[in-house]
Amino acid sequence: MNHVSVVDWTRRLAVGSLLGLIVLGLLWELWLAPLHPGGSWLALKVLPLAWPLAGLLKNRMYTYRWVSLMIWLYFTEGVVRATSDPNRTSAALAGVEALLCVVLFVACVLHVRWRLKHSPRVEAVAAPMESAP
Repeated sequence: MNHVSVVDWTRRLAVGSLLGLIVLGLLWELWLAPLHPGGSWLALKVLPLAWPLAGLLKNRMYTYRWVSLMIWLYFTEGVVRATSDPNRTSAALAGVEALLCVVLFVACVLHVRWRLKHSPRVEAVAAPMESAP
């Protein structure tokens, strides 16, 4: 697998898991298991997830870096609610949220790593070092 396909694969995985988190958050808090009947204002928690979507779609390295840090807030919410929510549906959805957060984190880290490893600037600097006696 060449580096272009790995970068593209990790980009698709990151965008897909971020979209999954947005859809899951909306469905969870509005229809599937809201805190209050008829929906919950907690659905607004997906708004910060919509912000980095444009950066991931435009393949901006900076966005991948800060999303990999920001996502731990959602992971923490997922773990806490999965282990403490008395509503079994809500607890299961929280577990899915935590899993999607891990997938997003791994995709972002791999994406950044592969792009940096195969950037022309890094290869240009490494080439003279390899040919040195």
